[in-house]
Amino acid sequence: MKQLRLGVLTGIFVIAGVLSWAGAKLWNAYGTLPGVPLAAPIVLAVIAVVLFATALSLRGRLKAQRERRPGAKGVEPLMAARAVVFGQASALVSAVVAGMYGGVGAFLAMDSLEVPARRDQAVYAGFAVLAGACVIAAAMFLERVCRLPEDDDKDHARADA
Repeated sequence: MKQLRLGVLTGIFVIAGVLSWAGAKLWNAYGTLPGVPLAAPIVLAVIAVVLFATALSLRGRLKAQRERRPGAKGVEPLMAARAVVFGQASALVSAVVAGMYGGVGAFLAMDSLEVPARRDQAVYAGFAVLAGACVIAAAMFLERVCRLPEDDDKDHARADA
């Protein structure tokens, strides 16, 4: 499994944002632009909280397992792998969704903030971008928590060679 890279996620965000901005501009020229739902930042924030809570739970359990505390509940490797895959998928989808709302929000901010409804839509889009960034941060934290410790024997063997 490959590690998430911030550059790839940023590239996805920028491409989705540019395409969304162009689409919003075109859609607005031919009709009424669909609104940004209030639920968008809320759903992304809930996903970020779930990822962060999972990371904290696994971190505590892994620490207890490494310290060999009596009665420590271990972490199954398959469960940790599933958590990381969930985090990576969430980060990739979040980069696309945040880019889309960022593009729409940029269009709304440049076009017409004097209309109260459009201003509200721009604010919702901004919160969606912020919540998307939180999902990405939580996913990267979860991935860091679940990373396997380096094997000391392999490092010593490479140094001896």
